[in-house]
Amino acid sequence: MTYFQRLVVNTLTFIALAVLLPGMVHVSSWLMALVASFVLSILNGFVKPILSLLSLPLTFLTLGLFSFVINAAMLKLTSTFVGEMNFGFSSFGAAIMVAVIMSLVNMIVTEHNMQKYQDD
Repeated sequence: MTYFQRLVVNTLTFIALAVLLPGMVHVSSWLMALVASFVLSILNGFVKPILSLLSLPLTFLTLGLFSFVINAAMLKLTSTFVGEMNFGFSSFGAAIMVAVIMSLVNMIVTEHNMQKYQDD
């Protein structure tokens, strides 16, 4: 999946989750969802590898489940940079749930893309 496809998928996921979970996820507009998706991609490129490396023992101990906490931290950090009024979560637990859902959506889209290219 290309970078722009991932941006679009994350933007649409943010918008869908804001509609489906209005008490937990807040997105003020589709433009803010796009900005949040872009900021998240920047943070995932620069900050997430450092956090993942530092938390490697804990990730091993929890059999990889701590990676969802790291993803939730990236989402909360994104919310801080974009602004809580434009893009935010009701709690850290909501951010963890969004991280799990986003991981599932990205996995499904990536798998679908792989199938499409293998069939061609």
